[in-house]
Amino acid sequence: MTIVETIPDWQKWDIKILATDLDSDILARAQRGCYNAERVKGLHPKRLGRFFTETQEGTERAYQVVPELAKLITFKQINLMHDLPMSGPLDAIFCRNVVIYFDKDTQRGLFSRMAKLQRPDDLLLLGHSETLFKVSEDYTLIGKTIYRRS
Repeated sequence: MTIVETIPDWQKWDIKILATDLDSDILARAQRGCYNAERVKGLHPKRLGRFFTETQEGTERAYQVVPELAKLITFKQINLMHDLPMSGPLDAIFCRNVVIYFDKDTQRGLFSRMAKLQRPDDLLLLGHSETLFKVSEDYTLIGKTIYRRS
């Protein structure tokens, strides 16, 4: 939604979003792109109307992501402990609220693998309780949780 709202001519760009998780059930749910009314209640009505179609899921009202958004996203099961199965460059990596579960050595290996997928100035965004302090020198902090590939 943010990409479509921010980039007026987004359809002329080669935009691909890779959404990953280790849990195949979570991925299947996300790929369906259907949310109950409770999950979308915080969205502004204009956003809800633009990016979702109202539908029924069982006896409950639900909202289905519109195809123009869904086509931008590919879902893939990935174990971050293993080699990353994609090639770069990746303009931005969102790795939020994951590495807090890894020890520092595991984090070092992961961020080293991520850095190889990015060019200088590409972005890495972490969760609010995560940091690269004493973990990686491949990135420079530019915001509270935003890093730039060095």
